[in-house]
Amino acid sequence: MWKKRTAAQDYLIIVLGAFIMGFAIKNIYDPQGLVTGGVSGLAIILKDQAGIPLWITNMCVNVPLFFLSLRLKGWKFVKRVLVAEAALTVSLAILPEYAFLKDDLILTALFGGVFSGVGTGMMLLCHATTGGTDTMAALIHTKLRHYSINQILQVLDGLVVVAGAGVFGVRYAFYAVIAVVVLAKVSDGMIEGMHFAKAAYIITDYKEQISREIMDHMERGVTLIDASGAYTGEKRDIVFCVVSKKEIVTVKEIVRRTDPRAFVIVSDVREVLGEGFMEYRQ
Repeated sequence: MWKKRTAAQDYLIIVLGAFIMGFAIKNIYDPQGLVTGGVSGLAIILKDQAGIPLWITNMCVNVPLFFLSLRLKGWKFVKRVLVAEAALTVSLAILPEYAFLKDDLILTALFGGVFSGVGTGMMLLCHATTGGTDTMAALIHTKLRHYSINQILQVLDGLVVVAGAGVFGVRYAFYAVIAVVVLAKVSDGMIEGMHFAKAAYIITDYKEQISREIMDHMERGVTLIDASGAYTGEKRDIVFCVVSKKEIVTVKEIVRRTDPRAFVIVSDVREVLGEGFMEYRQ
């Protein structure tokens, strides 16, 4: 069943995500001099070197990128980006300056990555970015679709992290890399799902018995696939099913009891939508 959000709910999520990210930048990263990439990382560098407030750098860099996005993508795409950019700029301007994690770089990296990852994930779920390298990554993704937005974002952020290493030192850059990895994992989890599963491809001569065992005793769906061996040309049957991580042990035990000569391929599944797993969401 589809759960469709309204436009107002989307914009509320975007604003909330931007403020969460703003909190991570201003109250976690900046006090420790941790440059995690993006325009925010550039802003932290400029604040340290020239005393320029974070929100001014964010606004000045994102304005031309916004108009570039408007020209290339159109108003339908950039209107959400505009809301995200504005919300982030406002959060950087109005949030009080307070260091929540003083002199603890590892906690700064971990909690900063979690907060910024949650903020990024919330906005991307609503098809928005905060501008800067987020916008650049989204634009590049339209040409390089075999790379995810977050993969492209990691490359762009890495370049800024290197620049930060030259200002704050290599030690800080190592912790910044930790934060970037945590950010990517958290945001990827929000976008692609954290409900991991296992897919089993079972090549067997006992498709009926194995299928019945899985359907009757595990109450999982099974798909039968007709196949043939490339070398022998013999017709073979493939039993395909998707189960939870803990249930894959039962599947392998069923195969072992029924057909010890079966060929079994087990692979990781990042997200499963449909009956017995996650409901569709929009």
